[in-house]
Amino acid sequence: MQKLKRIAAMIGVIFLIGMYVVTLILGLTASPATQNMLMASIVCTVVIPVLLYAMMLVARVLGHSEEEPPAREKTEKKSSSDEKKKRNH
Repeated sequence: MQKLKRIAAMIGVIFLIGMYVVTLILGLTASPATQNMLMASIVCTVVIPVLLYAMMLVARVLGHSEEEPPAREKTEKKSSSDEKKKRNH
């Protein structure tokens, strides 16, 4: 699994570097046809890393929910069990 993550990370790095190079090349060319491609490249250069970061955050949150409940749920369960003990005594 660790090897798969490293390969995916390297592919992502190569992809991002490629986007930056394409953006630079399109920015240096003076053809009117490249203006739309340059704008699309700039948007992708910003949007794709943001989306990847958001997906990593969601995966991290969803991955921990299966292992153990968040701290807030633990305290709620603990306080409700404390209340039950007080009622029984």
